[in-house]
Amino acid sequence: MNPSTKQRDFRPWLLLLSAIVILLDHLTKVWDMNHVPLGHAIVVIPKVFRITHVMNTGAAFSLMSDTASPVLMHRILVGFSVFAIVVILALLLRVGRYFNSTSIALALILGGAIGNLYDRLYYKFVVDFIEIHIFRYHWPDFNVADSCIVIGACLLMIEIFRPAPHHDA
Repeated sequence: MNPSTKQRDFRPWLLLLSAIVILLDHLTKVWDMNHVPLGHAIVVIPKVFRITHVMNTGAAFSLMSDTASPVLMHRILVGFSVFAIVVILALLLRVGRYFNSTSIALALILGGAIGNLYDRLYYKFVVDFIEIHIFRYHWPDFNVADSCIVIGACLLMIEIFRPAPHHDA
């Protein structure tokens, strides 16, 4: 193969993006735990945005946090997270040679999933601290990892539903 035509491999850069997400997620959660007492909040924009300190023992948006068997739920969530991380990492390693919205999405989701898994393993819960109110709607508290997972999922949805380019014969 001619070295000048060799395709650049972006996987190291995408893994770096995942690592940055993990680091930002961890640093913001540590800051929150050290500066906001559990159950309290710092008002950033009145009636719109607060920094809180919440322990989420459930799944996304605190679903199943009040289960009758919290130990079983914790094990299920950890197992699902590990499975998801392995699948996403495999996909990223497969498509990560190219720098596109799909590979960026997978890197963001991978970083977010690892960030939340770290919390589940180390603390036995996920630290959530971003609270948003828009008019009468209250979004459940979330964190940087959750944000990156949602952004990555949106990028994948855009990619899935984007019309295929037309090629004239």
